[in-house]
Amino acid sequence: MFSGINKKALEAAMKQMGVKQQALEAESVVIRLRDKELVFISPEVMMISMGGQESFQVVGRFSERPRLRSYEPSEEDVALVVEQTGASKEAAIKALEDHKGDIAAVILDLKEGK
Repeated sequence: MFSGINKKALEAAMKQMGVKQQALEAESVVIRLRDKELVFISPEVMMISMGGQESFQVVGRFSERPRLRSYEPSEEDVALVVEQTGASKEAAIKALEDHKGDIAAVILDLKEGK
C-alpha cells in the first residue's frame, strides 16, 4: 500500500482510531449510474467501518455498459393518468412507457394534446 510504512503499525493505528477493515470476497461489483453501469469482475473489495458508518473501497479493472431500463406501468399509474386526463387506457400506457413512468410529464403532455 504505502512504501516504507509498517503494515502492522498502520493497522494498529487505525484500530486505535476506531477504524475497522474487512476484506470481502466479491465476485463482481456493479455501480449503476444514470446512463451506464460500471462492472468490476473479480475486484478487491474492502469494507471500512468508521464512526458508525460503513464505506466500501473497490479496486480493479472495470468495463462500462449502457444502462438498460425496462419500465412497465402499474395499474394504479394507468388509472391515475386516465382519471386525470380522460385519455384511453391504451394512450395512458403508451405515454407512461414513453416517459418511463414520469406521471407528471405524462399528465401534462396528454392534457396539452401531445
